[in-house]
Amino acid sequence: MFETLQDRLGSILNGLTGRGALSEADVAAALREVRRALLEADVALEVVRSFTDAVREKAVGAEILKSIKPGQMVVKLVHDELISMLGSEGVSIDLNAAAPVVIMMVGLQGSGKTTTSGKIANRLKTRDKKKVLMASLDTRRPAAQEQLRQLGVQAGIDTLPIIAGQSPTDIASRAVQAAKLGGHDVVILDTAGRTHIDEPLMIEMAEIKRKSNPHEILLVADALTGQDAVNLARNFDERVGITGLVLTRMDGDGRGGAALSMRAVTGKPIKLIGVGEKMGELEEFHPRRVADRILGMGDIVSLVEKAAENIDAEKAAAMAAKMAKGKFDLNDLADQLRQMQKMGGMGGIMGLMPGMAGMKDKMSAAGLDDKLFGRQIAIISSMTKAERANPDLLKHSRKKRIASGSGTDAADINKLLKMHRQMADMMKMMGGKKGGGMMKQMMGGLAGKMGLGGLGGGMGGMPDLSKMDPKQLEALAKQAEAAGIKPGSMPGLGGGGLPGLGGGRLPGLGGLPGLPGLPKKK
Repeated sequence: MFETLQDRLGSILNGLTGRGALSEADVAAALREVRRALLEADVALEVVRSFTDAVREKAVGAEILKSIKPGQMVVKLVHDELISMLGSEGVSIDLNAAAPVVIMMVGLQGSGKTTTSGKIANRLKTRDKKKVLMASLDTRRPAAQEQLRQLGVQAGIDTLPIIAGQSPTDIASRAVQAAKLGGHDVVILDTAGRTHIDEPLMIEMAEIKRKSNPHEILLVADALTGQDAVNLARNFDERVGITGLVLTRMDGDGRGGAALSMRAVTGKPIKLIGVGEKMGELEEFHPRRVADRILGMGDIVSLVEKAAENIDAEKAAAMAAKMAKGKFDLNDLADQLRQMQKMGGMGGIMGLMPGMAGMKDKMSAAGLDDKLFGRQIAIISSMTKAERANPDLLKHSRKKRIASGSGTDAADINKLLKMHRQMADMMKMMGGKKGGGMMKQMMGGLAGKMGLGGLGGGMGGMPDLSKMDPKQLEALAKQAEAAGIKPGSMPGLGGGGLPGLGGGRLPGLGGLPGLPGLPKKK
């Protein structure tokens, strides 16, 4: 979503950090470029003006121009201002009210209200163990009520029975009553949208609000909306009074201006973001992490959380046991590649790693993209069980058969085998007696450096990441930095290397499944 803005701001700020001293003219020129970059990213003009004015006010002080590293100081100011523009802290959906808590979804037609209602209900059911009832108030769009019912069936969530001919306000009253009788904790009202904001729509919203008395009114907006997002947010806030924003299609290739503008204009927090079509692809919005990503600083906390959600604990334990014995066959390599795909592929992981955002273009130019994983998995899938367990069996005739079965050639198979050999050698070193269990030492050393010695769990005292909330994870990342562990040098998160994937020896994501204490997949 923010790639264009990230590239532009990255090049502007990199030019500053390389300087020994800055003049006021340098700061002014940099801020002109920042202003242009934000406007190109579709951020509203009024928001851009207030942003650059706030940075300029702080940057022209003598203490900045004379500081030891003035360039880095300006980067920090831009970073801090981005966080304040996006909202200092992440805010989740507020359920602190008498049951049933009513959540009203508003927005234009096509912004993704119905799908988002299903995603929120699924999230509340699986994460918060809440009993949820969904009700569609959209009587105008054909099959809108049936769409919500189908989403409920898929996710195992109750939906209000459809009664033909009822008005939206009557459906809202019936939904709240049904939720009280059914013992539901939360009721989600999916209201109708229009292709544009009009008076009948706003009157209907106000009437539904009066009848159902919602605790949360969430405006669902398409992140690709652009400049008009500001008018949309302002109108809904003035007429209905929204409590938060949900941005959909954050996985798209839009320029990200809506996300930056809407929060700044309404003052209402962005609570959730939709990052895909599937029911589970809804994330909490963390302003600091998004600001870090925009400025190419990475997001280790999100990477660890993503690992915790996607890595199967049983497979991880079995892999760790094999690694301890120094064993690593092609089945293990295929598992590693699949897990990286689940975590968003090479691009997704690199975007979260500090200092690695700029590597993505170089990697894709070298042919190291997510298609490579698909090809390698196809090659391994075309092998027999015996060949996967013992790659030494692969002679010319077998390679020819595998190449035709996977749509690749012998050179691709040789590259894969070379990569596997290097990884297997690394596993032997880590698990071997001579190394004294290098992996264990690395993880133990990391825990010791961060003052976490003796916290138990798996490899040499690493803490159980699954039992930590996001704030504790962020504190852990800060502690690591304070202890001199640079992001990217964390074992298993950026210090090892996926050998055979190019000269830069990519971060040791092969180590991720060895992280102890990760929860089992639901």
